[in-house]
Amino acid sequence: MSEEPSNDAERGPPAVTARVKAEAARQLSLPLAPGLYIVSTPIGHLADITLRAIATLANADVVYCEDTRHSRTLLAHYAIRTTLRPYHEHNADEQRPRILQELADGRSVALISDAGTPLVSDPGFKLVRACAEDGHRVIAIPGPSASLTALTVAGLPTDAFFFAGFLPAKEKARRTRLSELAAVPATLVFFEAPTRAGAALADLASSLGNRDAALARELTKLHEDVRRGPLADLARIFETDPPKGEVVIVVAPPQAGEVSDAMIEAQLTPALENLSLRDASRTVAETLNVPRGRVYEMALVLKRRGPD
Repeated sequence: MSEEPSNDAERGPPAVTARVKAEAARQLSLPLAPGLYIVSTPIGHLADITLRAIATLANADVVYCEDTRHSRTLLAHYAIRTTLRPYHEHNADEQRPRILQELADGRSVALISDAGTPLVSDPGFKLVRACAEDGHRVIAIPGPSASLTALTVAGLPTDAFFFAGFLPAKEKARRTRLSELAAVPATLVFFEAPTRAGAALADLASSLGNRDAALARELTKLHEDVRRGPLADLARIFETDPPKGEVVIVVAPPQAGEVSDAMIEAQLTPALENLSLRDASRTVAETLNVPRGRVYEMALVLKRRGPD
């Protein structure tokens, strides 16, 4: 049994402050072993960073980030003076050998993204793979994640979820991608640009049916906002009034036995471009677990209607 504090003073902020300072000092004093450290950083609120992450960034030999100007704000906030170098999709092939050499020389290297957990819709997985192949340690320093933050406040099922990243910017490609996701038996999580949110929500409603959803923006920031409702309602709200700030869209999973005509059409349209009417109908029927006759009738209608 743990010992209870003997008086109220020991429960108050001074005792907490002392304990936090002691733990922060302990973390900062720990030597950082050579290896690649994947460090999660705040998605908005600068206080959303772990003591271990601060210590890792402070003690690393070098920190690689997507944008040095952006990440310098975070490091300056905590008086961290570790060297910053860029690592992003445009220079990754050039920087990767340099990082591998630094690790081979016994250095400690931290990798961060602009916000949240690195490698989630960010460059980096090739670096991790190369490090593992060369026998270097890869250590995760967990922390904030926009996708998980949005999922926890959406009010939708969390027992199974599928992170789908950013949808394609063009409508045809976006609808094709959504047709592939229509039957996934899990809550779907997307990142989206605010200027495309209305169009994306409309395509989600058309392709997946009018499922319950949530649009979360500016998570952890001063103007954090979460709108919940059916996809069609959210599409109308943001059609002419795009949300401001970073956006995460969370969509409920399909209801058992409920497959809308829109979901079937969303799968059929791309299938008919590459398969015969019979093969497309069979494939879609098996994917969505619906009667083949229903799908075949819709396929005939689509064929007669022709391309839009």
